Amino acid sequence: MKNTQYSRREALGTLGLGSAASLGFMMAQQNVAAQNVADKGANLKITDVRMFNVGKFYVRIQTNAGITGWGETYGLVAKAAIALCEAMGSGLKGENPTRIEHIWQRLYRGHRDMRGGPFLTNVISAIDQALWDIAGKAWGVPVYRLLGGPTRDRIRIYPSATSWKIGPGGPRQFAATPQWVKGYVDHVKQFRERLGPNGAIMLDAHCAMPPAFLIQLANALEPQDVLFIEEPAVPGNIEVFKRLKEAINVPLATGERDRTIWEFIPYLQERCIDVLQPDIGACGGISQMKKIATLGEAYHVPLAPHNATTVLGMSASLNVMASIPFFLIHEGGKGYNPENVAKVSWTIDKEGYASLPQGPGLGVEIDEKKVMEIHAKKPTKPTGWPSPRHEKDGGIADY
Repeated sequence: MKNTQYSRREALGTLGLGSAASLGFMMAQQNVAAQNVADKGANLKITDVRMFNVGKFYVRIQTNAGITGWGETYGLVAKAAIALCEAMGSGLKGENPTRIEHIWQRLYRGHRDMRGGPFLTNVISAIDQALWDIAGKAWGVPVYRLLGGPTRDRIRIYPSATSWKIGPGGPRQFAATPQWVKGYVDHVKQFRERLGPNGAIMLDAHCAMPPAFLIQLANALEPQDVLFIEEPAVPGNIEVFKRLKEAINVPLATGERDRTIWEFIPYLQERCIDVLQPDIGACGGISQMKKIATLGEAYHVPLAPHNATTVLGMSASLNVMASIPFFLIHEGGKGYNPENVAKVSWTIDKEGYASLPQGPGLGVEIDEKKVMEIHAKKPTKPTGWPSPRHEKDGGIADY
């Protein structure tokens, strides 16, 4: 009689061979399948980069595949901004627009004498948004899908029926009077009565209240009266922020005039800011805002993005907020839309929450004809330079 029993070693060896053969077959099948999947971004090339002045600044990036991306920035001298964008754009022709991080690094680090600063970083912010817009359109998904997917179902917005921000009313002197303090406190109380106990009130110091003034005012408020005090000091000297944080019990927020992760790091390391407020049109675009959010997450500091853009830039910012875990509230609304040049895919409900952007890319349709018409009407010469003054003595004031 033939012996049909195997030893353990023989049995394991047979199983091993079978498993290896099966694994090899599966990998071969996967390789065949992978060869049949086209990389929709592989052959994309940038053909043109152009900036348009619509009151804010729109950047349009065109590609060889007919996919167009849009982004936005603000707060710059038009002639200088357009010339800088043209210089950057000329070096991007022929680049693959889906190499977003590579292009960001090249633009930011490429010119050794112009690294950082508002002009360079603001223009990059708009270019970066346009690149993400192209990438989303190439793969047919909203940008937040490329950023890891949504972490929330809707995004709280202010101003709304449940939230409001009170401004400084202009530059203030270096110390507050009882009358000034009472005026602001009464103003906060009026909004509290209007919004109720669940409403959100923000007080914007706008860098216009010097430290002594702000300390006097903030300590007259109950810590729960306001969600946060925005822009408590002019950026640039972290020691001032540390001094304010030590003296004030109300949460402090800042960041609208700070750019890139490198300018946000000191606030977190020194534990002097409770809420970060990057602006998508100034901080370095979607790429940097996502990184700033990650830095904040590490310190349990949420984002409440500032918004000085139209609905185009705001849509870019909403895509980032849809994808991050530590988020508080977002500034803006649907009113910032010059001559209705942009059609957005999100809505705001009666509670003040925006829906997530829909459609590919940023979820915005741009009327190019209107953009060009507005751009053609804009003056080509600078319109002057701001001159903020203190009311009483005429001295130059921060704001």
